[in-house]
Amino acid sequence: MTKWEYLTAPVLVHATKQILDNFGEDGWELVQIVPGMNPENLVAYFKRPKSA
Repeated sequence: MTKWEYLTAPVLVHATKQILDNFGEDGWELVQIVPGMNPENLVAYFKRPKSA
């Protein structure tokens, strides 16, 4: 059975693709993205398989 680790991170609206690409390069898969505390921020939820 796969064990997962999770990450929550702020994402700036003006750099969304670059930020998401950086997390993807590190093996993180985007699960959900929701509005943040102000209109310029989003909050992203990621997961990736936990290292043994």
